[in-house]
Amino acid sequence: MFPETPAAAAALSVAARFHSPALLNHSIRSYLWATMYGTAHGIAVDDELLYVTALLHDIGLTEAFDNYMLPFEIAGGNLAWTFGVAAGWPAERASRAAEIIVTHMRDDVSATADPESHLLQVATSWEVVGRRPEEFPPDARAEVLARYPWLGFGTEILASFEDQAGRKPDSACAVSVGKRDMAGRVAANPLDGHRPA
Repeated sequence: MFPETPAAAAALSVAARFHSPALLNHSIRSYLWATMYGTAHGIAVDDELLYVTALLHDIGLTEAFDNYMLPFEIAGGNLAWTFGVAAGWPAERASRAAEIIVTHMRDDVSATADPESHLLQVATSWEVVGRRPEEFPPDARAEVLARYPWLGFGTEILASFEDQAGRKPDSACAVSVGKRDMAGRVAANPLDGHRPA
């Protein structure tokens, strides 16, 4: 189910060490939703790269890696680059990991232009605000949430984004909170409490 490579194992170790339980489960679910959507739409990806970036995409929200100036996705991308180089990846591959993490918070990118960023965007927007519910059938939701429970993720991610928005008013978090009704969308997310769509 998950890539069995040294970098994948290391990413899980890093995420397990620094993420809260809710954020860790979110990161794993994001990978599962991304692969589910990618398979359904015939989108070929670098599976190890997708897994590592899914596990590390929110690490810039953690206390250990929050940057007082940079948006969390840029801080997380910087850490992913460092992680990749330390894992023995070529600098270009490490840069791709950083790019995917930064791009997942930007406007939609097409699957043909950047399949890994596209899948991470789809998966995380489904996780956080319930976007594209038709892509994730109720039986699949139940199975994934049974293995990796919600654990109050909606409340936690909203608080993290509001904190980021308050300290970094030009960030994508600030746009999500201030202009895109993140609080309302998080509250209506069908994954929170596994309500039907």
